[in-house]
Amino acid sequence: MSRNAKINALLLFVVAALAVLPLALGLGDHKEEPFTGADSEAETAITEIRPDYEPWFSPLYEPPSGEIESALFALQAALGAGVLAYYFGLHRGRRQGELRALAQRDTTTSTTARTSQSTENTGNEGTTGTTGTTGTTGTTGRAHPSESASEASAPERT
Repeated sequence: MSRNAKINALLLFVVAALAVLPLALGLGDHKEEPFTGADSEAETAITEIRPDYEPWFSPLYEPPSGEIESALFALQAALGAGVLAYYFGLHRGRRQGELRALAQRDTTTSTTARTSQSTENTGNEGTTGTTGTTGTTGTTGRAHPSESASEASAPERT
């Protein structure tokens, strides 16, 4: 199992534990509505502290039931997750495309260089000769790299 797979499995386990532990430990048993949102918890706390508190504004839309409110919240979360996934996927795809294009360009460049070198080598066959007294020029007419410059520029002897 790779390192990334282990990390993903651990994160999945932690998320599952966060979802199951509150239910298993009975953390909401003493309340009438055990797992209500933070908004209703805050509203309850405020009315206990200051019963005459007047809110600054009211909601634009009040859903007829808690189930509809939960469904709208889930829809909002799903749309947000979809937008984020699209954004990150788009940018990752662009980056991978750029890397593939660079790799393809590099392989095309090296293939072109090899092709032109082999064409150069095939076109100059028959020019094999010697330079100086010891080295041979090979098939391209160039001196061997181990030969000195004076040997490479010396006139050919027959």
